Amino acid sequence: MKKASLSGSPREGVGKKDAKDLRASGRVPAVLYGGENQVHLHVSDIDLEKLVYNSDVFQIQLELDGNTIPCIFREIQFHPVTDKIVHIDLLQLFDDKEVWVDIPVRTNGSAVGILNGGRLAINHRRLRLRGLPPAIPDALTIDITKLDIGDVIRVRDIPTEGFTIVQSESDVVVGIKRTRAAMSAETLAADNAEESEGEEGGEE
Repeated sequence: MKKASLSGSPREGVGKKDAKDLRASGRVPAVLYGGENQVHLHVSDIDLEKLVYNSDVFQIQLELDGNTIPCIFREIQFHPVTDKIVHIDLLQLFDDKEVWVDIPVRTNGSAVGILNGGRLAINHRRLRLRGLPPAIPDALTIDITKLDIGDVIRVRDIPTEGFTIVQSESDVVVGIKRTRAAMSAETLAADNAEESEGEEGGEE
């Protein structure tokens, strides 16, 4: 996973009034889980939004009380009307403890099927992985170069090393679908072939 820094400060209080005051001052209440004890803290809403509204998945390097704590977002709560982030849960990471993370799916290469008039269909923009933090990749990059119209890549076709994709092996992740334009081109080609055969037969 890519790494990003986030500065946090311990919370002096944990009540609703304290949380409301924090939000009014541009801070977001947070709880860090995974260690010996839960830690209540708050972070800058601006710094937080830069990480949350991003297609990448980050391992957060949380700066707290002079310590750097590796963690990931466990849960993010949004305001139902404004969509502002109102609370986050963080999970502390350990190199010897497995974690579950949703990782983005990306494609690489120009598929044969697209050059033939097909359309790339990505059924899963993210896949859930389970593994030790050092083995979790930034993204799952799938080579689609050899895919022709009708071809698909399923979960079981994606190579994994040090992690497991926690999803049905038969699920289609990406594929090349036939478009109307491609179907029309095939019909036209078939009609032309029939006409050519008819002309050849007439000459006899």
